[in-house]
Amino acid sequence: MQEVKPYQEKEGSKKEQVADMFDNISMGIDIRWRKNAVNILKRKKPATVLDVATGTADFAIQNIGSGASQITGIDISNGMLEVGRKKIKAKGLDSVIQLRLADSEQLPFEDNSFDAITVGFGVRNFEDLEKGLGEMLRVLKPGGTCLILEFSKPQKFPIKQLYQFYFKYILPTIGKIISKDQSAYTYLPDSVDAFPFGERFTQILESVGYKSTKIIPQTFGIASIYQASK
Repeated sequence: MQEVKPYQEKEGSKKEQVADMFDNISMGIDIRWRKNAVNILKRKKPATVLDVATGTADFAIQNIGSGASQITGIDISNGMLEVGRKKIKAKGLDSVIQLRLADSEQLPFEDNSFDAITVGFGVRNFEDLEKGLGEMLRVLKPGGTCLILEFSKPQKFPIKQLYQFYFKYILPTIGKIISKDQSAYTYLPDSVDAFPFGERFTQILESVGYKSTKIIPQTFGIASIYQASK
């Protein structure tokens, strides 16, 4: 897989800027995608959920809808976690959701710790994809569910052409106009382009040891929910 390094300098600030940009361009449709994932998870009735690369905890908070009694979010950016903690406190969810500073490729949890794992737009940032997925599998309980929400590439006309044009030309131009850090605006399309979406990704999941992999396309294939179990 082609390597696209996300944040060459100032890890926290760059990641926060990419996250802000993502929120701006997604126009809230990512909330619906995460809700679709949570609805899948709800049928599994998990008690404990780990949200990897939680950022500002949006997915962790939406995971309340799964019925889980304990949700843990981890991320490598303390700045984003602090924003997440404020959201959680404001919603009165401190007793259910806990956030921890941790690396997704070195999870600080025992084997077989969680009923379910979610990742929202985070796996393409893993420095070592297989290692990160393997760590997630390690802490997932046997029979547990893993749901990964990630960008993919639409394959049908005209969405495919519109999508490519927007990411290749429009988004970088916006970055030049409004941002001092243009690399944040080129990282997102570059990382999406390099990510092994679709069956290529489920093959990687299976090679790591996941079972019953499934692809659930979202909004014309702009994103996909990948479902797998241990």
